[in-house]
Amino acid sequence: MEKIAIITGASRGIGREIAKTLAREKIKVIANYYNSEKQAIELQKELKQENIEIDIIKADVSKREDVKKLVKFAIEKYGKIDILVNNAGISEYKLFSDETDEDWNRVINTNLYSAFAMCQEVIPNMIYNKSGCIINISSIWGLVGASLEVIYSVSKAGMDGLTKALAKELGPSNIRVNSIAPGAIDTDMNKDMTQEEWKELKEEIPMERIGLPEDIAKCVKWLIEDSYTTGQVISINGGWVIT
Repeated sequence: MEKIAIITGASRGIGREIAKTLAREKIKVIANYYNSEKQAIELQKELKQENIEIDIIKADVSKREDVKKLVKFAIEKYGKIDILVNNAGISEYKLFSDETDEDWNRVINTNLYSAFAMCQEVIPNMIYNKSGCIINISSIWGLVGASLEVIYSVSKAGMDGLTKALAKELGPSNIRVNSIAPGAIDTDMNKDMTQEEWKELKEEIPMERIGLPEDIAKCVKWLIEDSYTTGQVISINGGWVIT
């Protein structure tokens, strides 16, 4: 039977590559976006040229009512949700002393609350079906922290905590929960880095290259196919950080 996947933040970067990878594996993809409608439509058209149909749904997953709308669409159209990839996220780069309550709320709600709310809304269907796979896209900074990205680091560390606790709670229902913690990946989130900064960064990475969205998407595919891995934070960073 065809698997159904919701991917949040699927119109760009890592989320976009995950959507393409899963859709090409005959998984029915519901690609969520919020601000990037043009990119979401382009993604849909790109896959349609390969005779692959996906759904694109606008929803602000930092708001419970939009989360409910997204999950309701999936269940009403397909009757089930097999896979949830919590990928929606934003970054914030400034001194901790300059951070505001608004900064905190925006980053935490987009990165961490969205994962909490999405999980709460999809889990009842997964428990009913005694099957499910949840993958949270966190970050290397959730593991080791980043100067000038304190709130972002907190949000991603929270995702990893959510992953570990939920894996224990949901294991008896045959639902697996894992995190992927990317290192430096070539996406729009890093577009402000200079060529010199990229060069210096590559020199710190044992594999001597920046990661690609495909590197993360391949891990997502494996975690879906696997049947025993749960509660893990898998850091894909070319050996930049080894814990």
